[in-house]
Amino acid sequence: MVSVAMGIFVIVTAEILPIGLLTSIGSTFGVSDGIAGLTMTMPGVLAAVSAPTVTVAVGRLDRRMLLCGLILLLAAANIIAAAATSYPVLVASRALVGIVIGGFWSIGAGLAPRLVRPERVGVATAVIFSAVPLGSVFGVPAGTFIAQLGGWRTAFIVLGALTVVVLLALVAVLPPLPAAQPVRLAALVDLVRNRTGRTALILTVLIVTAHFGTYTYVSPFLQHVTGVGSVTPFLLVYGIAGVLGNFVAGTTVRLRLRATLVASAVALASATGLLPTLGTATIGAVVLLAVWGVAYGAVPVCSQSWFAASGTGPTEAASVLFTSSFQATIALGALLGGVVVDATSPSMLMVIGSGIALLVALLAARPTGLPRPVRQSAPVAGDAGRPAEASM
Repeated sequence: MVSVAMGIFVIVTAEILPIGLLTSIGSTFGVSDGIAGLTMTMPGVLAAVSAPTVTVAVGRLDRRMLLCGLILLLAAANIIAAAATSYPVLVASRALVGIVIGGFWSIGAGLAPRLVRPERVGVATAVIFSAVPLGSVFGVPAGTFIAQLGGWRTAFIVLGALTVVVLLALVAVLPPLPAAQPVRLAALVDLVRNRTGRTALILTVLIVTAHFGTYTYVSPFLQHVTGVGSVTPFLLVYGIAGVLGNFVAGTTVRLRLRATLVASAVALASATGLLPTLGTATIGAVVLLAVWGVAYGAVPVCSQSWFAASGTGPTEAASVLFTSSFQATIALGALLGGVVVDATSPSMLMVIGSGIALLVALLAARPTGLPRPVRQSAPVAGDAGRPAEASM
């Protein structure tokens, strides 16, 4: 259980680490902040494709072997990134990260029932999902701090070494995990055809675009608009707030799914929309990043709950579609954000992201097509030990 959580922690850290390193990476290879943002786009694209592809292709392969192989690939990707002599090589290493994200998340996120006794499944699931916000709280700020001391390549080297430690832990403690019922492509198609599944997909695409289209370029904003030297304290504030938002949403989403998502979208829109004015001062930027962190901390919980509420097909199908759509939209958001920030400014990017988040709030507030109360298969972080329910 803990080893799987460690695996998700290093994966989340590897995925979003470039957010704190964009300016340094761009300077090294002589590319703009928008082009450097491809280091965020590439993993999302590959993860979106690999989530269904890997899950379907591996069939009945032992999940222990699969998870260990994916973590080994992640260690190699981090070392390749650290040693990259050109920007295309760095982007290629990020493609490997994307394959790991899609495959590991689709399999590892649902392993709790197979690793612990039935009465401890809730706690085990909460531990696994808590690795997501912890990656923002500790992983990215720590990586940014290491990069400030020894350069961005050093940050990838340290992460690669930590990934090897996680690999050893998985090999040592994970038992054999023969495959259960394999996921079929037909189950994924049925989920998209379902009205609630489509609603979840649309809202996920919009809210994740609003977030990652702006947050990917928060470092350039803080450095160029707020005028700070180190972004690490700001990212740490955001990460801690994200943990709080994750646990709060884990409680409220059970009975107020729509209200939770609406509140999250409104808070995200407010934080990004006010940054160009109030974020020019350090205290204003800190407060707004804290609000932003709490808001986005609720997003994965709401999105996952919405997909689970479709009640169509095996629960693994909902997990795969959640992972695939989420990762694809991370890539889309980072790509569109790069285009906007290069054509205009970080401040204009924040305003546009705010508008998209407001659209999510308006759509989510409409009762048409939203899920009825259903029981989720896996409790989320902050709701350990209780079966989660998604309702309005």
